[in-house]
Amino acid sequence: MANLFFGHLKLTPPKILSLGFVILIAAGTLLLSLPAASTGARISFIDALFMATSATCVTGLAVVDTGTQLSTFGQIVLLVLFQFGGLGFVTMATLITLVLNKRISLKERLLLQESMNQNSMQGIVKLIRRVLIYSLVIQLTGAILLAARFVVDMPIGKAAYYGLFHSISIFNNAGFDLFGDIHGPFSGLTRYVEDPVVNITSMLLIFLGGIGFIVLSDVIDYRRRKRLMLHSKVVLATSAVLILVGAIVFFWLELNATLKPLHAGGKILASFLQAITPRSGGVTTIEIPLLRESTQFLMILLMFIGAAPGSTGGGIKITTFAILASTAYAKLRGKEDIVMFRHRISKENVYRAITMTLLSLMLVVISTMLLSVTESADFLSVLFEAVSAFGTSGITMGLTTELTTIGKVLVIILMFVGRTGPLTLAYALKPKNSKELYRYPEGNITIG
Repeated sequence: MANLFFGHLKLTPPKILSLGFVILIAAGTLLLSLPAASTGARISFIDALFMATSATCVTGLAVVDTGTQLSTFGQIVLLVLFQFGGLGFVTMATLITLVLNKRISLKERLLLQESMNQNSMQGIVKLIRRVLIYSLVIQLTGAILLAARFVVDMPIGKAAYYGLFHSISIFNNAGFDLFGDIHGPFSGLTRYVEDPVVNITSMLLIFLGGIGFIVLSDVIDYRRRKRLMLHSKVVLATSAVLILVGAIVFFWLELNATLKPLHAGGKILASFLQAITPRSGGVTTIEIPLLRESTQFLMILLMFIGAAPGSTGGGIKITTFAILASTAYAKLRGKEDIVMFRHRISKENVYRAITMTLLSLMLVVISTMLLSVTESADFLSVLFEAVSAFGTSGITMGLTTELTTIGKVLVIILMFVGRTGPLTLAYALKPKNSKELYRYPEGNITIG
């Protein structure tokens, strides 16, 4: 199916993936610019581009309120964009190919391998079939649970639509919501801060969408294989640590602040949701501007780490963070090898993790500096916005709606790079490989 669009072009998989996102964003921008997409005056081109990029890159930052300023047509455009953006346009194209009973070519298998961050093409089509089935089942289950809760507050038809929209949005880590139509613009899920159904369903959807389809498939196969891949162990263990530590620290920092009015159960639900959602979830039940600066900085750290590879989330990825932490631990103990779950990590993976982190850090630092010049906001709000865009988290301290045109362009670039990945984009833009014919002599540099 990918050959239908790119077959006549000699493009590498990273270039095709990047170009695919550009095409989705362009199509979304065109549709959102139409008068039919708005409830009032049509939104400007830059706002349409911003919303289309945010949806395609499953970020959730919004310059217009989805529930009040976009029509049902505009909301459905967003829904399609973040469904394609979350699962990947290559995956969705493969679905069409499978439905049409077409043969999947070698080039398309290479594309699937790249889009799913797999090391080989073996079983890749089977994995894609599973991804599509798992996604459909999880999103449908989430839609039913949320609709059953929303029907208490609204008519059954509207509850079903809200349940479906929010289930797809939250699972794909997009973070868009429609509650501005009920509770006021940009209100999010704040009215459901103590609601167990909305909170637990949202947390499960974010977690399942954020651990990656490779891990999801591996976990489901555990009963048959009786073992997990190293990748799955690292993702699950690191996710558990980040969620637990994040929730405990959030609870401790906000106990006498934003959590004070809530009952005991509400405090726990709010702490865990706010610990999970920075890793690309995008939905919050606590107003972020009201948090302490220390808590806001905690969320910045979690947003920068992000979700797992091959998932609907962004950031440097939790496997990258795990490798960096393991490398530091090994060096502090004077160990030569970096070992995780009794497996030695290759130097190539370590170099890739370091490169990914440095590129991401440079991107965030440069973007924050530029936004500090273009925007009239305090430094922490600017840093929060930059990291949220890069990590495709979709959480804001209120700066998004106040962005200047230049600021919107900068955030658009951040969202795009954050979704495609700095390394993927670097590979897409790099010149053709040429083999080095010689090596320089080794030298020593004093460090520390």
